[in-house]
Amino acid sequence: MNKEVQSLVEQTKMFFQKAFVNSSNELIFDIRSNLYFRLEDVKTVLDFKCKMFAWLSRPISKGLSDYKARKILKSFNQLLGTGFTKHEMLLIYDRLGNDVNRKLCMKFIESNYDLLLLCEN
Repeated sequence: MNKEVQSLVEQTKMFFQKAFVNSSNELIFDIRSNLYFRLEDVKTVLDFKCKMFAWLSRPISKGLSDYKARKILKSFNQLLGTGFTKHEMLLIYDRLGNDVNRKLCMKFIESNYDLLLLCEN
């Protein structure tokens, strides 16, 4: 993991109050909701952001209580500097969740999160 990614992990801990990295090299966002992803294959900031969309879009859009989803979405948006709504996260989950289309996810991030890319595909 390079220094940029390490810095992003540290920023994550600021926005997700209870976030930590466990002994299995998993970034735990919220232990009670079981929100995490493995860091072992995260080499770049782009990899990190792709994993954010792949593994947090579902719980935000439909897997958590409204209260918890709002809280996680707020932290997600603060970390990435975005302003996604729960409805937009459902579209993101539908197109990018569970890492089903990494190439599209990379294109989406590189386009500065142009939601029209997800509507076209």
